[in-house]
Formats: sequence, structure tokens, C-alpha cells
Amino acid sequence: MGSTSPWTMSTIIFHLPLLLSSLALALILGFAIFLFEYARRMDSHHSPNEASSRSLFFDDPSSLKKIPYPSIYDPAEKYMSLIVPAYNEEHRLPGALDETMNYLQKRAARDKSFSYEVLIIDDGSTDRTTKIAFDYVRKYKIDNVRVIPLGKNHGKGEAIRKGMLHSRGELLLMLDADGATKITDLEKLESEIHAAVKTENHSTPRISDYAVVVFGSRAHLEKQALASRKWYRNFLMKGFHLVVLLAAGPGIHDTQCGFKMFTRAAARKLFTNVRLKRWCFDVELVYLCKKLNIPMAEVSVNWTEIPGSKVRMTSIIHMLFELVLIRLGYGLNIWKIYT
Repeated sequence: MGSTSPWTMSTIIFHLPLLLSSLALALILGFAIFLFEYARRMDSHHSPNEASSRSLFFDDPSSLKKIPYPSIYDPAEKYMSLIVPAYNEEHRLPGALDETMNYLQKRAARDKSFSYEVLIIDDGSTDRTTKIAFDYVRKYKIDNVRVIPLGKNHGKGEAIRKGMLHSRGELLLMLDADGATKITDLEKLESEIHAAVKTENHSTPRISDYAVVVFGSRAHLEKQALASRKWYRNFLMKGFHLVVLLAAGPGIHDTQCGFKMFTRAAARKLFTNVRLKRWCFDVELVYLCKKLNIPMAEVSVNWTEIPGSKVRMTSIIHMLFELVLIRLGYGLNIWKIYT
């Protein structure tokens, strides 16, 4: 006679809740282990001393000379550095750079104490972005425009981090390659930094020695955006803001605006610590500012949506993943904060 299996249909149905609970627990534990290991590996690849490297060089297409990368630890040589991350921006970059260079040149002509540099970080572009960037180096000279090619795509956060670590300015402005924010609005952020430094009544000789960050903000445009966006995009955005609040806490309403200004001291502390390479490095910056006691301010800026956004549904999922990493990495002390 054949043996009778103890797993009859009624038995399976009876134990189904337990089986599903066990499966869910196993999946949760597996995901938690994956997150922990992923965060640990990110930290093992992190080097706060990277900014001191002298082995990398800027290419000057006019003279064919090699110019060593400066370090964020060096004294400032320029008043302002503008860091522009660019990934496949052959169509949008020229318009943004023309407007930016026009403003910078006119301001430098009016004010002889105003000096600047523009760093274009080519994040592994596969189109003509690299060629276009070097055309601007030829036109405006290597002292004013420089290109850092990353070779392969790492993400916006990593591109900006590289630019910050190898810039020369007392003030460092990150801005998007699409020109969505009016370049003249940098004066609003600049004024806010000077006001913050003056309020503190500190005695440091240069503004670069005082740590402060000013975030450009589109929060004043939120009502208009809510009315024009699809309902599901508004739902996703509200959910994202809630998760940001849980990850970094209150303080900054618009963490994702790509227009932020840092003093050199603030950039040194923040970008030698930041780990996230893609979408949510902005949120990590807010978290780090709080942990490092760096004053933050938020200033409304003029912003226009430019066609060609690279944010997709998969980007939202990656954002949520990175937000979880912030809480896990710092909350469990996997990611150390270097001071």
C-alpha cells in the first residue's frame, strides 16, 4: 500500500496563514540583510581623503597642458565656483551655459574683485555633451571653464560631489544643466550667506571659513504645480515628501531643487561625507547639516520646467531605496561622519 501524505488540502489551508507569515518574515529579513550589506559596502568604498588626490588632471584643449585637480582642502583661489553635472545634455547644456557665462562675464566686468570658474562634470555621457563642454573650455579658457569626465555614469550626486571636491571657490553653487533656475537668482543665495555670516558676528577673515548652506526652493510654486500635475504624480510627490521628512527631519521644504550654494567650509565637511550617488544625496545633505551643526536657509528662486527630465517611475523607486539607506547607514552607525 502507498503511504498517505500528511499534507492534505485541508491541512495546507489550515496552515496557510503561518506559511505566508513565515515567507513574509524571510523576505523582510533577507531584504534587511541585503540593505545592511549594501550600506556596509558603500562605506568601505568611501574615502574622506579622496579630495587630497593630486593624481588627476584637467585637460586644456587649447594648450594641451595637464593641470592638476585642486582640492577642497586648499585655500580658495576664486570667489565663486559653479558646479554643473551633465549627463547626455547636448541639447540643453549650450543654452544654460550661454546664459551663465553671459552673466558671469558681465558681473566680472562690473566688479573687478569678482572671480569665477565653471566646472562641468560629464557623468559618462554617450552623446555630444563632452565635445560641447570642451568647446566652452576653448572659448573661455581653462582658468574659467573646466571639465571633469567621469568616464561612466555614476549619478548626479556623485557628479556634484566630484565637482565640489575639486573646486576653487569661496562660494560653491550647484546648478542643473537644463537652466531651469534663473542664474541671476544666485545673488539671492549669496546675499543670504553673507547675512548669515554677519549675524553670527564671527571673526574669520574670509567667508569661505564659515560653514553655511542655502537651498534654492520651489516651494512657493507648489500650488501651481499641484494644479497642473496628474493626480498620481501628486500622490507620489506627497508620499516622497513624507518619506523625506522621516529620513532627514523637518527644516527644508524643497530638498530636490538643483540650485544650492555652499561656503567652502560647508562643502568640505559635507562632500567628504556624502555617500549617496544618485537622486537623494540632497536629502543626505540636509541630514548631514543637522548632524554637523551647519546652518541652513531656504530661499525662493525662479524656476521653469524644461522638457527632457530624466526622472522616471524607476527613479522614484530608487529614491525610496536611498532614503531607507540614509536611516540605516547613519542610524546603525554603518556610515561614519568625519569632522
